[in-house]
Amino acid sequence: MPTYQFEALDAQGQAIRDVIDAQSQDEAQATIRSMGYYVTKISIQKAKAGVKRGRKRKTFAIGGNGGKRIVTFTRQLSILQDAGLPILRSLKILETQAKPSGLKNALIDVCEEIEGGSTLSEAMAKSPKVFDRLYVNMIKAGEAGGALEAILQRLAEFKERSQRLKNKVVGAMIYPAVVMMVTAIILAAIIFFIVPQFLKMFEEFGMKDLPWITTLLVDVTNTCTRLWFLFPLIPFTLVMFIALVCRFKAGRMGWHLYILKLPLFGKLAEKANLARTTRTLGTLVASGVPILESLTITRETSGNAMYEKIFHRVSDAIREGESISKPMKRNSIPGFHPIACFFWMAMFSVPPLVILFFNQDYAQEVGALALIAGLLGGSVYFMLHKKPVIEDLVINMVDVGEETGELDRMMYKVADYYDEEVTTLTDGLMKLIEPCLIVFLGVVVLFIVLALFMPLITMITELSSKTG
Repeated sequence: MPTYQFEALDAQGQAIRDVIDAQSQDEAQATIRSMGYYVTKISIQKAKAGVKRGRKRKTFAIGGNGGKRIVTFTRQLSILQDAGLPILRSLKILETQAKPSGLKNALIDVCEEIEGGSTLSEAMAKSPKVFDRLYVNMIKAGEAGGALEAILQRLAEFKERSQRLKNKVVGAMIYPAVVMMVTAIILAAIIFFIVPQFLKMFEEFGMKDLPWITTLLVDVTNTCTRLWFLFPLIPFTLVMFIALVCRFKAGRMGWHLYILKLPLFGKLAEKANLARTTRTLGTLVASGVPILESLTITRETSGNAMYEKIFHRVSDAIREGESISKPMKRNSIPGFHPIACFFWMAMFSVPPLVILFFNQDYAQEVGALALIAGLLGGSVYFMLHKKPVIEDLVINMVDVGEETGELDRMMYKVADYYDEEVTTLTDGLMKLIEPCLIVFLGVVVLFIVLALFMPLITMITELSSKTG
């Protein structure tokens, strides 16, 4: 039989704290009322330290913790709460339905914590890998305001919109990545299997004076065959280098500024970040979370070092008595960052250096060209580095929201606007990338065809003249 701890008031209004054994919470409340007490708080008594509560066996986590699982769970929990089910029963229903994953294990822990007397926010806070700080704080605000159902609905909408935005951005990157991968496989098959057969035939027929385009193809083929292991090694090394750079605060800031200043993709990253951060801030403010806590959570969930810096400085300014819009505008202009400049210089200088990969005869000329290209890349970054990463539209809407006391509504409007902007931009990028990849593949195939068929035509002509 479970033991319930309760707080109550007696007939004289004195506070009473005690424990009682009962089959259920309703039975415990009835017994307490029969004793002449008015119950103000009741919960099942937590198990003492060292006493096991018969923990439910956790599952082997074969699925992730976030993304669609959290979105679906939040929406289902919102529906169950709107239907009037007790929170513990709702969680147990969802835990039973959940597939083996980190989320299912977290729900097992949450149910046990609630049975032990914890609130929902306290229980979720003990599973930070599944329920982040934003999630926990919104639940906490809902509990404090007695509007958990409304908060869960708002949280479900927020998660669904955030997931939709993420899918748009990821979807825009998947298509060109797949096309480029297929293109690389086709070109590799041509270079490693088809071209060598043609070259062998030319050699058997004693063709020594090959056209320059064929000679270039021979150099490319020989280099790719000899150094094939570098093709998977170079991308892996590049990813590891970027990951190492991002482990340092300055390096992470430099890399994120480089991404934000890229043509087209930088604008996409900027709009996606603004959509996410404004929706996060608006949702937290609308849920009753204090503004400083809302800004801190928004900073932690922004995913970009530049926006983290902006929201950190806005929080500091608010503590000193300023509004949000002025420090946001003041800090939205990035300063010059040497690591971002390095990435820009590398982006411009590396393409010329690729020539040395196939032919080292022009090392000095290629080196000079790479140096000039690197300086050009640094100059481009220098011209772009002062461009604000938060547009005036956002700052003006924040200012209006502060003046009217409707900051949450203004943030929602900004987030909806940038969601549409991200959709438009991703659609435009898809339409632009597809013809560019087709043209690139066409040029490469044309180069290979000309390189192979020009000496072939010469060979056929010579054979025809000899037989004639």
